[in-house]
Amino acid sequence: MGALDTLYPDARCELNYNKDYELLIAVVLSAQSTDKRVNTVTEELFKQYDIFTLAKAKVSDIEKIIRPAGTYHRKAIYVVEIAKSLVDNYNGVVPNNREYLESLPGVGHKTANVVLSNIYDVAAIAVDTHVSRVAKRLKLAKDSDDVVAIEKKLMKYFPKDKWGRVHHQLVLFGRYVCKSQRPECGDCLLKDNCPYFKKIKKDNR
Repeated sequence: MGALDTLYPDARCELNYNKDYELLIAVVLSAQSTDKRVNTVTEELFKQYDIFTLAKAKVSDIEKIIRPAGTYHRKAIYVVEIAKSLVDNYNGVVPNNREYLESLPGVGHKTANVVLSNIYDVAAIAVDTHVSRVAKRLKLAKDSDDVVAIEKKLMKYFPKDKWGRVHHQLVLFGRYVCKSQRPECGDCLLKDNCPYFKKIKKDNR
């Protein structure tokens, strides 16, 4: 997978954040949304609130700010509840504690992986829709595999010390090259070893 290093040598999370809790909340807001939209929302959100004022905020006030991120009724509740829990239990700091993070509303295994990998350099591969699509097209996973199965297979395929970077590389590759609609196969550095490209090439003959 040297091509990924060539394409994205400095791959990183495209969500903007300055503090650990900002990343956590941004990832929660990114569900069924785009990083670009979330970055616009969080810029305004964290201009008005820090973790302590968020914990005391009215859900209705948060809704007004995060509305462009979609499903804002539910996400606003998550944001306030997460802030309350962090303030009450960890003085506003996001802990290196997977079990605790996954107990928070709106935070699942994938979100915990993203947060722990970026903040604490924990070796993890977070499987989102982009990573899932790329893994299946490259036959690193079966079409029937769920995100947990895909994660386990990618962890076996890639060296552990590369997991964090590979996650970001696969996300960027899926987002900008191996897209869901109209993937840019013709210019792809992986096409010679890609079963998906070989199939569509054969089908178009």
